[in-house]
Amino acid sequence: MPITETYPQVRDFIEYLKFEKRYSYHTITAYEKDLEQFFEYIIGQFNYVPIQDISSSFIRSWLASLKENKISAVSIKRKISSLKSFFKFLLKKGILQQTPLTTIIAPKEGKRLPSFVEERQLDTLFHHVAFSDDWKGKTQRLVLVLFYATGIRLSELINLKESQIDKGNLHIKVLGKGNKERIIPVSIQLMNDLNEYIANKPGEHKAIPNVFITEKGKPLQPRTVYAFVNQYLSQVTTIQKKSPHILRHSFATHLMNNGADLNAVKELLGHSSLASTQVYTHNTIEKLKEVFKKAHPKA
Repeated sequence: MPITETYPQVRDFIEYLKFEKRYSYHTITAYEKDLEQFFEYIIGQFNYVPIQDISSSFIRSWLASLKENKISAVSIKRKISSLKSFFKFLLKKGILQQTPLTTIIAPKEGKRLPSFVEERQLDTLFHHVAFSDDWKGKTQRLVLVLFYATGIRLSELINLKESQIDKGNLHIKVLGKGNKERIIPVSIQLMNDLNEYIANKPGEHKAIPNVFITEKGKPLQPRTVYAFVNQYLSQVTTIQKKSPHILRHSFATHLMNNGADLNAVKELLGHSSLASTQVYTHNTIEKLKEVFKKAHPKA
């Protein structure tokens, strides 16, 4: 039996995220998966517990099982956040009088610097790595360039429409998380490349509003983009993660390393909080340390 039949409140919460909060598909899927895992555990261990009777002890029991299964602190922290949002929703609807998460403390996670591709490696990618001269190759190269040149998210790029490209003002309008629109400037060269790409769409596919399409006229799929980004980054870097998001990290890190204002980088990335952007300052500090060690006689 689906979790939403046993606990219909989960379905109501997901619909709330979808139609009222208007969260992205990936965010909603993450919430749904976390809640399904929690209630599957509750049913599996305790048969059934009414939503009003779920206390902090049930949640601690679940969290302990996650730790036993070697789930990372980052993932556990996200799952706690999902539960907090869910029970806050139940409070708002008057289904509960108090949340069972008031005494739940998220595990501490070690600080990890965002991985990024070095500038010289990306220079090698765009100037020395060969891309096929067909539509597929041109699409792949331009996608990689746009990821690095704008810090755009994967979902934002896949859903980018021709109407969001402003040739006259040299910028693109991006619809980010929570349907928040932001404007990202682009260079003259990149704008010319985008316009040339759109102008060369095969005749039967010119009416498709998406900027990036396959040779068959279909919008790009996340799995496809992940695959070719990994393929090309593997030719220039040995970092473990080689995803579209790494190019977003590279965009932000290189801006910070070259003296960009933190608030400006925050706006370009579409972060709602400056704390999310500040992580990139750590990479800047690490670069300063490296320069100091190489240049100072007493280092």
